[in-house]
Amino acid sequence: MAHAVLIPGLSRGSVGAICTQAALWGLTASTFRHLTLASLMKSRRKTDHLERTASVLRREVVAAAKVCEITHESPSVKSLRLLVADKDFSFKAGQWVDFFIPGVSVVGGFSICSSPQQLERERMIELAVKYTDHPPAVWVHNKCTLDSEVALRVGGEFFFDPQPTDAPRNLVLIAGGVGINPLLSILRHSADLHRDHADKGSGYDIGTIKLFYSAKNTSELLFKKDILDLVHEFPEKITCSFHVTKQTAQVSAELKPYVTGSPSS
Repeated sequence: MAHAVLIPGLSRGSVGAICTQAALWGLTASTFRHLTLASLMKSRRKTDHLERTASVLRREVVAAAKVCEITHESPSVKSLRLLVADKDFSFKAGQWVDFFIPGVSVVGGFSICSSPQQLERERMIELAVKYTDHPPAVWVHNKCTLDSEVALRVGGEFFFDPQPTDAPRNLVLIAGGVGINPLLSILRHSADLHRDHADKGSGYDIGTIKLFYSAKNTSELLFKKDILDLVHEFPEKITCSFHVTKQTAQVSAELKPYVTGSPSS
């Protein structure tokens, strides 16, 4: 399993949420919000994701979402852009969603890789899902289509949410494989904060950010163009280093300055 690490002391905890099982798709969103922890614990369909995160705080809102774009990010990963119209739905950079699929009893758990500001501007979030035999991942790769509808609930106590009056902090972000997702959200959020600070002369002033990202080859480095675009946009703030472990093809000229770990690099 891929891992993503944020250096200690840079994340904030979250408060006031419930943990529920919402496999009954026929319920309305308002009904979802009143499900309780007891219903989760009594359910015979509690899944691996829900078991692993049963003690993690969640927001109360369960929001409907529609798939608006599907992209192949790598040979094994698809990204989804989802429209979430519910204005009560929000998240912090680094959090994940419970992913409820109609007709699928197993609940997925996927980290959000977009920034909170994108949700505010466009009512869109982005997820990247690696293919496995887990039913939600199988659905994303084999059955999901444009306009497919799902439901989402935000959870997670690992996030980056600096306040305007906080002192600048330097970040070191370390990710492997699809573990880039929550850190890409943090990276994109930091870039949005920096743009806001430059435009308004106020707000949170980010420190420097160093991203270290590893995959077996460059084709499995997700969102590498987006990452390099941020490096080029903010060279004084953001740097990245890609590491590949099983690269056989020649590394492209664009990536070569940033890639280590391969004879071809």
